[in-house]
Order: sequence, then structure tokens, then C-alpha cells
Amino acid sequence: MKIPRFFRPKRPPTAAAPPVQLRDTSGTPFGMLSGYQMTGLAEIALYRALREQVPLLDAAFLKLIRLAGGFYAVTPDEKETARLNDFLLTVPAGRGQAGAQAFLDAYLDSLLTCGQAVGEIVVSRDGRIEALLCGDVTSIGVIEGDSPLDMRIGLRGPGGAIKELPCQELLLFTPNNPQPKYPYGVSLLRGMPFLADILLKIYRSISLNWERVGNTRFAVVCKPGDTVLASDQAAQIANEWSAAMQSGAAGKVRDFVAVGDIDIRVIGADNQILDSTVPVRQILEQLIARTGIPPFLLGLNWSSTERMSSQQADLMTSEIAALRRTVTPALTRVCRLWQTLEGHSPDARIEWEVVNLQDEVEEAKAGLYRAQTIKLTRDK
Repeated sequence: MKIPRFFRPKRPPTAAAPPVQLRDTSGTPFGMLSGYQMTGLAEIALYRALREQVPLLDAAFLKLIRLAGGFYAVTPDEKETARLNDFLLTVPAGRGQAGAQAFLDAYLDSLLTCGQAVGEIVVSRDGRIEALLCGDVTSIGVIEGDSPLDMRIGLRGPGGAIKELPCQELLLFTPNNPQPKYPYGVSLLRGMPFLADILLKIYRSISLNWERVGNTRFAVVCKPGDTVLASDQAAQIANEWSAAMQSGAAGKVRDFVAVGDIDIRVIGADNQILDSTVPVRQILEQLIARTGIPPFLLGLNWSSTERMSSQQADLMTSEIAALRRTVTPALTRVCRLWQTLEGHSPDARIEWEVVNLQDEVEEAKAGLYRAQTIKLTRDK
């Protein structure tokens, strides 16, 4: 059912379109020095650096975003459904991307990493949705009202003050796993910095040990008989040894010849490199358990016969379903706002694609068994 034109809000013909609200305001390279940042923003910076330093965590987050899958809108009218889905496929998402799926990927990335996600619906002067943009959560803040239901989004100023944005109905905000102590969401990386720090220490020590083993250092000890010429002899041996090492680095062969009692040893050759397999695996198990993804989906083949069982698939499906439920209200608001601006009744709902994590061979066998059962039942 279409809404009559006289019930729709009329826009003055000379009114300008609302500007994009969620944008950075600092224009100098030293903007961080002149702006004040709250304590929670440093935590977000830590989580983003954590994903950069541990590629496995970044791969796990990207896997969760991709496993969330695609979505489509459903309305009672088939023609309206087709137009709405066409809008979701073609709406600009900023930075050269198009489609609500691109907006959802950036929205989920911010939701999982920062614990909250903020977006904006950009409406043109003629009352049409022009773009869906995902904002930076470090540039916005939440203004609480008298009740938990009264919440508004504001933009952080240079002094740390939060100024309420004018068009709240065009802003999208989603917290991840809100709690009484953290009502505006927590990051999926919470609790990981300590373990990740241990993991990076192990990797740094491996790098230093292999640099020591691969690029060996030598200790040359000379025991001259005549103490008067000891300094001259030591300087000559040092120069010859340095020239021999430089020739070897250049790919040339040069012999080192010296007279006297000379002892040459490799520095640190007696020390062995510690086995890091067990501690690294223990830490990775803790990190991966937080994401809920089976290890072999990230390329960690800890078992030669490892595969996803039906129980693991069900648990993974439930994790993805919970992630979908978190972002469904924001997507529903976008679709229903499009219906309202187009003069339709806002009754759209979001449907998600079926999550398929089972083995294709097992699914084919199950389909064959079902078909054989139906055939035997009909023959009776």
C-alpha cells in the first residue's frame, strides 16, 4: 500500500541536501597533538594494531565477515522487492565501492574490531538515498539521555567535547555484545593483547636467533709470544680477518693466513634454538577459540585427518547467525527508509543466504539417500 503524497513530508525547493556528517575534521598532519582523545580510543588503536601485527587474527576476522554471507530484502509486493534489491546492489558505498554488501563488510569489520559500528544514510534534496557510508568510531561519541532508550550520536571536537549531530534518523549505530559495564559494545579482540604480546615475543626471539645462526659472528683470539709486538700483530690479524669476511660476503674466496697461536670460534654456537612449536600452538589455540573458527579453516593443519564435523558446523552456523542478528536492525532501517522515501509502506524485512559449511560430498550422499528413500516409498 502506497502512502498518499500529502502525508509525505514536503521539502522546500531551495533546501540543500544534508552534508555527510561522519567525517574527519582535522586537516593538519599534527591533528593528534591538538585534539584530545579519550581512554577508550587508545584501546581501539591497540586492537587495530593487533590485527596488523598478527596476520592470523586478521585472516580470522576476514573469514567471519565473508562467512556472514549475503542478504536480500523481501516485501509483500514483488515489483517493490525487485526495485529494493536493485537499490541494494547499486547504492554507492563510498571509496569506489557500490552495493549494500560492501557497506556491510566495512560495518562488520568495525563491529568486530572496535566493538561498535556507525554508519550514515546520505539523502539527496529530492528525497532519495544517495549513499551508505561507514564511519570511523574514533571520531564519534555517544550522548546518553535521561533513560537508557535516549541515546544520540555526536561528533568529537578538537578539545574532546562531543557535539550532537543534527540528523539522528539518518545515522546507524550497532554495539557488539553489549554488557552492563560496556553498554556500547566490546571488541572481539578483548583479552587477546596479553597473549598476542607473548606470541610476538616468541616470533621476535626466533628472528634474532636465526639472524645469529644465519649471520654468524666470530671471535678471533691471538696469543702472541712477544708482548712488545702484540698490538701490531693483533691489528694486522684484525685487518686480514675483516678483509677475508668482506670478500666472502661479496662472493669471493679469500684465505686467512696468520702466524702464532690463534683460536677462532663462532659466537653463540653452543646455544640451541628453543622449540617454539608447543607454546605457539597453545597461544594460537586461545586466540582462535575467541573467534569460534575451526583451525583448519585458517590453514592450521594440526591434525592430518582434521575436518569439520556436523557438531562443529552447527556451532559455527550459530555463531554466524548471532552475528547476522546483530546487524539485521541496521539493514532493516535502510530498507524501510527507502520504502518511506519512495512512498511505500515500511514493511520490508531482511533475509539471509543459507549458511553452507558441510562437505559437498557428504551433502551429495545425503541427497542421494533422500532420493532413494522417496523412490522406495513410491514403489511400495
